[in-house]
Amino acid sequence: MKEAAAARLVPLAPFRRDTSRKPTGGQVDTIFLIKRQERKKSCHKYRKVRYPSKPAFCNTAIMRSWSASAFLVMALVGRACSLMFHLEPNSRKCLKEEITKGVLVSGEYDIQKQHGQTVDLVVVDNNGHHFYNKENAEAGKFAFTTDGYNVYELCVISRVPPNVRGLKHEVSLSVKHGSEAKSYDELAKANKLAPLEVELKRLEDLSLNIVQDFAYMRTREEEMRDTNESTNSRVLYFSIFSMLCLLGLATWQVLYLRKFFKSKKLIE
Repeated sequence: MKEAAAARLVPLAPFRRDTSRKPTGGQVDTIFLIKRQERKKSCHKYRKVRYPSKPAFCNTAIMRSWSASAFLVMALVGRACSLMFHLEPNSRKCLKEEITKGVLVSGEYDIQKQHGQTVDLVVVDNNGHHFYNKENAEAGKFAFTTDGYNVYELCVISRVPPNVRGLKHEVSLSVKHGSEAKSYDELAKANKLAPLEVELKRLEDLSLNIVQDFAYMRTREEEMRDTNESTNSRVLYFSIFSMLCLLGLATWQVLYLRKFFKSKKLIE
């Protein structure tokens, strides 16, 4: 039985590729063209995925440039500040902003009322000039035009009597200045302007504010340059004065020591 099983298990010959049959010239050309077309299709798909078409890219770049320009204009010209916070009893919170001359500033406020407590709203500058002062303020609006470059301060002050338990006030503020503070809807109603004319007026105000900002920056640059030049001249004069003092002191020391040594007859 073992011999019969061993006889049945015949080893198989290893597989060998038949290289005797080679494709003809026409078959080689057909295979090469098929592979070339498949390669072109794959490259075209890859380019579509990795690199979008030129018009889409151009539109995206234009939109990005316009959005960046609009953001820069809004950052330079109109600034709005809207915030909400809680005011502790018998406390004071202030907001400060540097504003140039001739700028319209407007704001709205809404203060939560608490029984037996009062809240005052004050707008002053560094010189102590009051532009808005409201006692027992609850809700309202204010507007004023700056009379010079200064730091303007908006303060919310809580006042609680001694026999009353103090509670927090919820304060909402919205402050605008520049072109953002103007009401173009009311201007359009008063002058009967078309929507296009209103937009042109808005753009004109934006351009004017940009020119004013650049003029102010130029003025500040001139002031800083004058300050630097005066400081440099003062430092130069102080250095020359110090050198003259040192030279005078050294001369005095030499003369004094020479006189001293002569009096001691150490030198002739």
